[in-house]
Amino acid sequence: MFCDCGSSDGSRVIDSRQSSDTKSIRRRRECIKCGKRFTTYERVEEHELIVVKKDGSTQEYDKSKIISGILRACEKRPVSIKQIENIVFLIEKKLIESGKREVSSIEIGDSVIRNLYEIDQVAYIRFASVYRSFDDLNEFLSELNNILKK
Repeated sequence: MFCDCGSSDGSRVIDSRQSSDTKSIRRRRECIKCGKRFTTYERVEEHELIVVKKDGSTQEYDKSKIISGILRACEKRPVSIKQIENIVFLIEKKLIESGKREVSSIEIGDSVIRNLYEIDQVAYIRFASVYRSFDDLNEFLSELNNILKK
């Protein structure tokens, strides 16, 4: 925030309140150099993300779908809720930092797979078998052999 006096020394917050629209914060500030008071409004930047599915259809990003998929893969495995939340946090962070408004479901699935591989390889195989739609036992065994080679 810069004052009209042109100072780049900054300002200090005197008062903060939620604005009447409840979507922004109103802050009264005071210039450190000249003492002039002014008001700023801060709002949270909403990042609406659209997921492009394999068939080309689109839908809004829903983190609960990621969580439920990971939970199914981790059923009866020694994976904590905290670890699952951390996976989802890392995926969301990566998506937001990319700055893209549209992301493919493949990109999200690949991120889940990479993170699950590091935590629990059985959960990884469970998720991969559904995500990659293994058609027969040979594809499943091929994926298992890749894990064993690593």
